[in-house]
Amino acid sequence: MSKNLSFSYSKLGMYKECPQKYKFRYIYMIPEQPKYYFAFGSALHEVMEYIYNPANPVFPTLAQALDFFEKHWNKTSFEQKGYSSLEKELAGYAEGRRIIEAYYNKNAAGFIHPLSVEMKTNLDIDGLNLISILDRVDYMGGGLVKILDYKTGKTVQREPDQLYMYQKVVENSPAIRSLVQQKDPSVKELRVGQLSFYHLPTLQEMTFERAPDKEIFEFWQGVLKIAGNIRAGKFTPTPGESQCRWCDYRNICPVFTGKEYNPAEPADASSCQTKMADITQPIQNEQELLSAKIDRCGQLIEEVKILQKEIIALMKKNNFDIHFGKNYKAELSHIEKLEFTDKQKVIELLRALELIAKVLVPTQSTVAGLLEDPSVSAEAKNKLKALAKKSEEDSLDIQRTE
Repeated sequence: MSKNLSFSYSKLGMYKECPQKYKFRYIYMIPEQPKYYFAFGSALHEVMEYIYNPANPVFPTLAQALDFFEKHWNKTSFEQKGYSSLEKELAGYAEGRRIIEAYYNKNAAGFIHPLSVEMKTNLDIDGLNLISILDRVDYMGGGLVKILDYKTGKTVQREPDQLYMYQKVVENSPAIRSLVQQKDPSVKELRVGQLSFYHLPTLQEMTFERAPDKEIFEFWQGVLKIAGNIRAGKFTPTPGESQCRWCDYRNICPVFTGKEYNPAEPADASSCQTKMADITQPIQNEQELLSAKIDRCGQLIEEVKILQKEIIALMKKNNFDIHFGKNYKAELSHIEKLEFTDKQKVIELLRALELIAKVLVPTQSTVAGLLEDPSVSAEAKNKLKALAKKSEEDSLDIQRTE
């Protein structure tokens, strides 16, 4: 008897995105690079699991939830999370705190214990070992359950494949049925009552009704076809702008290298760059039009920066603080700038002075803002100033004249 194929919603999504990417990730077992949005989402999922853990009779306070979040967050470095800098990681931490505080403000008064949180299920069905992690399962009574999935990205939209997969799992899982029967022994058959996506950044919930059996059947036939392709070793790449631009496997992909991947051979970066140029040809759809406009806007911003530097240089050369064009005037001012170059020392000092909560994200501007805060002691301000490098910055203000 052949072993069931290990499968999941994420594997389904990756194969549909690009079979070759699936092969790199799940056949060759080459890990992808850390992604900050995965780390951010994982941390907030941990907090939701902590809040709603059915094993805890008392719900944690907001302070306890924030403390739990901070401890989980600090287990890994910003590089391990996939952030490009410590500053960006701290911005993610601040956003996480904001979301948790807002979630408590909206929901704490109505907290109820769910049936389960972060429940991992293994369902053997039609030659597949279907692995799913259900963020939260609520029992609605009468053999009906609600599945809630937390989303932490910039936007949330209906994802039919995920909804269909959840419904297939829940209504066929002996483990979930057993869990329900512990609360309601009369239940013989489970049915999905509701499927919800809860977008944590905006605290908005999108709820969907149970999908018709016909849609589930058609979806499942598609799943079985993909599973058959995987067993048959069909991993033909499907290159395209959206698939390839951010793919971690470009430097070993046959689309870019021109040959099948061999783990014993080094990647050819130059061939990857050449092939990528072929992929990113002029764009006709709305997404590519948007990308082109973003690039154009960025180019204009860069040109403005260059012009501003040239204007400042000319005004300083002629000792002008204000000068007029035909339609606009320019005013030049000089501002003392404090630059905190050693971010780690600044963070350590802010924690020692118990000021980290005032800024959350210690950027140049927020730390400098503490020097103007009347609630910060003179001694603390002097210690902060000692870490700063002083310089003078020119500021240019251009306004239209009447």
